[in-house]
Amino acid sequence: FGLSMAYRPTEFTQVNAGVNRVLVKRAVDMLDPQPGERVGDLFCGLGNFTLPIAARGARVVGMEGSPGLVQRAVDNAAANGLAANASFIAYDLYTDAPGAMAKLGPVDKLLIDPPRDGALEICKALPDAGAPHRIVYVSCSPGTLARDAGLLVNVKGYTLEAAGVVNMFPHTGHVESIALFTRK
Repeated sequence: FGLSMAYRPTEFTQVNAGVNRVLVKRAVDMLDPQPGERVGDLFCGLGNFTLPIAARGARVVGMEGSPGLVQRAVDNAAANGLAANASFIAYDLYTDAPGAMAKLGPVDKLLIDPPRDGALEICKALPDAGAPHRIVYVSCSPGTLARDAGLLVNVKGYTLEAAGVVNMFPHTGHVESIALFTRK
């Protein structure tokens, strides 16, 4: 995407930059953001997915619990000339998922990239009416992705369209998982 992402040693970023580029491209391609769409990026960190989505012309709102990472994401958006398409909200997505979804507002599409604990409460808080019609869920824990996928499919009415893994952590038992959910 031709983007530059600044970060400090104490801030979270993916440890494998080359594989991260593959993961981001795959996730953005699956999400398929279009100019004029409003997209949410939950657990956005420093803008790893937010800025590539904005670069595709969508208006994207990143939400992250760490105010420091949100500031870094704001700075990264400005440094890459994407501040007009990318905005950010500092909000604890774990303690008040319904409040987070209300603060995010309606979105056409949603990218979720939570820590290992997953995003069960966020998935529960998705609105029944006006829910995003496309969700890309990126996870470093296949178990929590499977749990949350069960709720998205069996309760929220989404269809699992595609899923796969990316070997972000070679020579370990850990992988990044990615799944695409759609809803008519």
